[in-house]
Amino acid sequence: MIYITGDMHGDLERFKTPEIKKLKKDDILLVCGDFGFLWNGGKEEEKMLQWIGKRPFITAFIEGCHDNYDLLERYVPQDWNGGKARNIIGNLFHLCRGGVFQLEGKTFFAFGGGDSEDHDERLQSHMWWSAEQPEEQEVRQAHEALSQVNYQVDYILTHDVPTRLKGFLNMEDNELSLIHAFLEIIGKNTEYKTWFFGKYHMDKVIAPCYHAVFREVIPVGELPGKKKK
Repeated sequence: MIYITGDMHGDLERFKTPEIKKLKKDDILLVCGDFGFLWNGGKEEEKMLQWIGKRPFITAFIEGCHDNYDLLERYVPQDWNGGKARNIIGNLFHLCRGGVFQLEGKTFFAFGGGDSEDHDERLQSHMWWSAEQPEEQEVRQAHEALSQVNYQVDYILTHDVPTRLKGFLNMEDNELSLIHAFLEIIGKNTEYKTWFFGKYHMDKVIAPCYHAVFREVIPVGELPGKKKK
């Protein structure tokens, strides 16, 4: 079974909740950004990564606005279920941007990154990365991967959201960036059932096809719906 959850921000207790503790071998947990367990590269963090990698189920995450991109770059992407992923350790993987992953007969388009509201503060502490926004090569690779499946997938996994949804979620925030525009194009050209995102720290279904996810652990196999464009 495949499950989807939201931002963890390096909180190991999330793995000890009943919803995740029940996961078993052959299950997959997908995390919609801000995984947070690759942040400072310290010994305690390394121990947590080892512990997560030893879980019987697979954990696969996309990056968000609070993941250390320099640490991620230390791991070499490899072919994994139709896309590219970094094997962090054991059963722990990072899903590279723009891949279409084939998991249990379902297709998932994954694209991490996002727009940081605390950009200025984090820039001063050298904990902000320009790579949080999509680069030209990543955009091209995403379109190439989607074209291979005729722009039809079952699910979209992102951290941030397309332009149309950004204004709905926060009407007071009128600032849009490259990732919002890119995701807007993806949404207009791709057929999919449900779009999952984690940045806004809420568990909420937004008609017609969006699902904000934070602490919920959602079993994908139980989701209804037809593909929408």
